[in-house]
Amino acid sequence: MSNKKKKKKSKKSNGQVMISYLESLIPTGLMDLIKSERRFLILLGIFFFIAGATYETPHIAMWVGFFFAAYSAIANDSIQTIGTFLASNADKKWWVLWLFIGGIFIVTVSYSWFTYDGDVTYQRLTSKGFDQAPQSFFFLQVAAPLFLLIITRLKMPVSTTFLLLSAFATEPEGITQVLQKSLSGYFVAFAVAIIIWLILNRQLLKWFKGEPHPVWRPVQWVISGALWAVWLMQDAANIAVYLPRSLSVNAFFVFVGFIFLGLGVLFYLRGDKIQEIVTEKSDVTDVRSATVIDGVYAIVLWYFKGVSTVPMSTTWVFIGLLAGREIAMSLTDSKGKGRPIWLSMKLIFKDASYAMIGLIISIILAIAINPMIWDELVNFIFG
Repeated sequence: MSNKKKKKKSKKSNGQVMISYLESLIPTGLMDLIKSERRFLILLGIFFFIAGATYETPHIAMWVGFFFAAYSAIANDSIQTIGTFLASNADKKWWVLWLFIGGIFIVTVSYSWFTYDGDVTYQRLTSKGFDQAPQSFFFLQVAAPLFLLIITRLKMPVSTTFLLLSAFATEPEGITQVLQKSLSGYFVAFAVAIIIWLILNRQLLKWFKGEPHPVWRPVQWVISGALWAVWLMQDAANIAVYLPRSLSVNAFFVFVGFIFLGLGVLFYLRGDKIQEIVTEKSDVTDVRSATVIDGVYAIVLWYFKGVSTVPMSTTWVFIGLLAGREIAMSLTDSKGKGRPIWLSMKLIFKDASYAMIGLIISIILAIAINPMIWDELVNFIFG
């Protein structure tokens, strides 16, 4: 063997030894996660680089932030609105579901754009602290949706409202108003769900035996479409916060086109990993149960839409609804489709803890960008 070949072999061996040594320093579970998520981590690294390269150029940064926010927000929040729709329509072609939901999206935001002089958020960003479009950006503001992508990949249902809007609050009062409205949304949804399913669960179990009547399918599509529209009226603000409060025609078409295509990706992936948050709940793949859940959720969101124009976390409303439903089903039918109470409490605690993690991360980001927010939050909690 020539000296050159020996040197190459030696270098290759040394390289392999170094890689093996570095891998041995990383816990096995984490190493497996890194290998399985290699493509995602590479993309994430590229996105962070893009955020760092563009945040000092406002007219570019606002679109970069929007692109990141559009997919990450809808990907995480999809479990609330179209999660049960996906779960109960697993036998349908993905593109049929996409065109239906995508069409409702276009109609909903177009109505707001025409009615409110270029505003696609149904005036959710007119409340104090969010009424001014950003004129400059911090790195963390542009990169905030990337943290949401990571959390979504970990199957955590967190509040996109807190994580994205908190980074743009020009006044601390804006965040506390969102927090108050979101907490009330959780408890109202929790109470409504317990009352409804305590009263109706036994009867629903009798009605929902056997194969569902064909009429349930179109009913579910109508209710799911209505829920999706009401959700957009609340949460479009999380995506549009990067953009001018009144969009031009060209900006509006970019806004609509990108989100429409993003929905296509989401439906092609069948909701991706976070969809498991829905499918692990009791009896949600049955079109009848999914329809009832979506109907109740839509009514609660519609109620809070009329309370004020202050944005709120629809995620908290959603997990409150599912928590109340799980408790009621456990109390009325622990031997049937409901779970034992201890297992329901475990699921509820897990979802609530994930939501709390998201809240903590969003507050940290907000304080890093605007230190004044800390004083206002302390006054809100202890004042």
